[in-house]
Amino acid sequence: MTFRDTSAIESWHAHVYFDSSSRDAAWALREQIEAHWSGQLQIGRFHERPVGPHPMWSYQLAFTHAQFADVVGWLTLNHGALDVFLHPNTGDALRDHRDAAVWIGHSHELVLKALM
Repeated sequence: MTFRDTSAIESWHAHVYFDSSSRDAAWALREQIEAHWSGQLQIGRFHERPVGPHPMWSYQLAFTHAQFADVVGWLTLNHGALDVFLHPNTGDALRDHRDAAVWIGHSHELVLKALM
């Protein structure tokens, strides 16, 4: 087994998953995230369709390695019934999404061919 140094992690993404029945809850969580972090992390578009490797509707949160514990801790305690997919950004998108992912809530099968 080869071990990698965490300095390979440039940043993190969290993707909040939802569908038509959980759309309002996803929007409410997004508003709470905006209020809590007030510009300290990047919040992506509210996609009401699957995008890239994500099999469900989603929006992305982008944050630094230094923010990881705070952001992930907050999401762990506040995600409600929504599922959250987290991955590092190391420059190897396939490996980051397939081998280094963390889930809060339920996991979902990604569309990995979108990363190949």
